[in-house]
Amino acid sequence: MRAVDFYCGAGGLTRGLLDAGIQVVAGFDADGRCRETYEYNNRPARFYEQDICSVSVSAIWKVLGSRRTGDLLIAGCAPCQPFSKHRNKNTASQTRDPDATLLGAFAQLVEIIRPGQVLIENVPGIAKVGGFSTYRRFVRMLKTHSYQIAEAVLDAKHFGVPQTRKRYVLIAVRGRPATLPSREFGPELTEYLTVRQAIAHYPPVEAGQRHPLVPNHEAAAVSSKNLQRLRLTPEDGGDRRAWPAEFELECHKGDHDGHTDVYGRMSWDQPAPTLTGRCNSISNGRYGHPCQNRALSLREAASLQTFGDSYVFYGNHQHIARQIGNAVPVRFAEALGRHLIAIRSGGANQIS
Repeated sequence: MRAVDFYCGAGGLTRGLLDAGIQVVAGFDADGRCRETYEYNNRPARFYEQDICSVSVSAIWKVLGSRRTGDLLIAGCAPCQPFSKHRNKNTASQTRDPDATLLGAFAQLVEIIRPGQVLIENVPGIAKVGGFSTYRRFVRMLKTHSYQIAEAVLDAKHFGVPQTRKRYVLIAVRGRPATLPSREFGPELTEYLTVRQAIAHYPPVEAGQRHPLVPNHEAAAVSSKNLQRLRLTPEDGGDRRAWPAEFELECHKGDHDGHTDVYGRMSWDQPAPTLTGRCNSISNGRYGHPCQNRALSLREAASLQTFGDSYVFYGNHQHIARQIGNAVPVRFAEALGRHLIAIRSGGANQIS
């Protein structure tokens, strides 16, 4: 099976599909800063810096070198911001968001190329936008062109990712029944992987420092006040509720108990919370190291996204954090890729 990965970013989906045995020919993304990370780690796949709205079908045929479509997978993880629960202020503003049109552009390419397989991965909110949304038009188009569809919200921790990460997944197939993969981890199965299993082996580093031997093992600097707060935060899952009053943030005063994940530490023996593009910052979620007084290092965040230690990220600290946090976890992508191959060979089992 051959594949083209749209909105490929740093290459989490591409790496997982490659690991599953799918030949990923190319990744397309508008952010050219991802090129070095993508191509260094996913050879021979090529990175094309291009907005999907300007990608021509003829360019896709040229990249593929063939107009054979039965074994072709077109995969896409459109930017999730328009559909995120953090931006659900009102339906009208979501449907007008310029980023939401990216899914529409993806749909146009699928409609013209008619690949044998289509894969979409996004936040669950993509399927909840009211009205005749871009998502619903996309699904109707697939059905019009005789695709069979399987869709659901899956949690990456059920597929070997040490992180709770619920994502909407759609698999569409021409000529075969479409299903989703069965869980591999969880109750009555293999135990969930944990933060400890993912990051305990890395050598200690301090806030603002980089380890000289481990690629990308560097932690963001923190202010002296926040360093004091971290020292006051109990290890292994503690949060700001343990701070003395003089360390409280203004927005948390007055018996405000919400958002306790902010400035919190991860728990060693549980899956991590969902990583975002700001997973290197203690002020943006429960991204504190379980016992060291700092946020996750970039290498630790990559490991929680199941990137191997040989997967090297290029760019400045903040952009690498976005590359990692916005990626499809590699093992999740691999599970989806293996399932797509099984569907094509006729040996796939339906989601449990």
